[in-house]
Amino acid sequence: MAVATLCPVDDLSGIEAQSRLPGSWLVEETRHPADGEPGVVTIRLALPGADEISIERRQTAGRLRQFRASYFARIDDELAPRLLAIADGGCTIQSAREIRQAEPPWLYLDQLDGDLTTLRWSETLQAPWPEGSDPGGVRVALVDSGLAYDMNLFRDRLARDPKGVPLGFDYWDLDPWPYDGDVSRSPFLPIRHGTAVASVLAREAPDATLIPFRYPRPDMSRMADIVSDAARAGARILAMPLGSNRIDDWSAFAAALAQHDILAIVSAGNDGRDIDRNPLWPAVLPLENMIVVTSADGFGRLAQGSNWGLESVDIMLPAENVPIIDFRGASGTASGSSYAVPRLAALAARLLQREPSLTIGQLRERIFARATPSPFETSPVVAVGWIPDPSAD
Repeated sequence: MAVATLCPVDDLSGIEAQSRLPGSWLVEETRHPADGEPGVVTIRLALPGADEISIERRQTAGRLRQFRASYFARIDDELAPRLLAIADGGCTIQSAREIRQAEPPWLYLDQLDGDLTTLRWSETLQAPWPEGSDPGGVRVALVDSGLAYDMNLFRDRLARDPKGVPLGFDYWDLDPWPYDGDVSRSPFLPIRHGTAVASVLAREAPDATLIPFRYPRPDMSRMADIVSDAARAGARILAMPLGSNRIDDWSAFAAALAQHDILAIVSAGNDGRDIDRNPLWPAVLPLENMIVVTSADGFGRLAQGSNWGLESVDIMLPAENVPIIDFRGASGTASGSSYAVPRLAALAARLLQREPSLTIGQLRERIFARATPSPFETSPVVAVGWIPDPSAD
């Protein structure tokens, strides 16, 4: 109904949308850019019964290119995303995405045809932990968008408690199932980053076990709980391919990490900038039990788009066109400092596997001892150096 009623309206405003949808009232309207001709108009409307609908109109010079309508149902005083319909510039619905709750904790994202009925395919948004037993090995905690832990690649690689329950937690939704999905841009368009990162770690540290944590985008102070949980679970390595421009996001993390005997491997970021001058957190934090890593090509040249910093970034290593397995189980490649993190974390895990008595300081020294000056960069761009092949033992 919303697409048929609102999509054909040129220069749609929030007040007009409210008048055309009986019983609705305007909650919010944004236009981007705010000045001049907007490229994206977003309108949020409350519906009778406290449900909501969000309209997004994408246009060029006032001409409609795409129209999206997202429906959210009010359940137990919370808004739950249910359906996204995507129409073309002619207001014909071409596809839709429906979030379907099955027997808990199963949750699916169904891809539908424009008739809103015909199923194209389904994706998993949440799944129960697979059964199994702890495989042993060095425990590595991965903080990312989550993990598709039901894949064959990971189900036997999960660190578990004495009852066989996998260790890990979803600190975004605060539930026990940290399934892969960054929904910051839209609950209907999840970004699946953590599974690809974990596939690199699993390949290069085949005897390590994983403790997946879904990072707490709604409240980054929960990072302190992640550090404490990882340490309590026996992880000595914390792989963190993430960061932000807000120092306040990381104060709790910094305080917690300083209190635990755990080595954090942190990405330098992919903004093409010197983070000594234009900081990215937590990479610039002066912590003794943290290593910051960025991406280089196979010749020791800083990768295009990867961040650097002679003071803040410790190591660069080859992380361009790295083979990965995505959340569907499909093979591919990925690049950037995010993929330098699992390569360095895998090296750390292998070193600990051989010498479990190493202190975190000694482990850090062992890693730094493998670094050499870049044969390509005439002036250093990182503090310690380049590791040509972190998978070599």
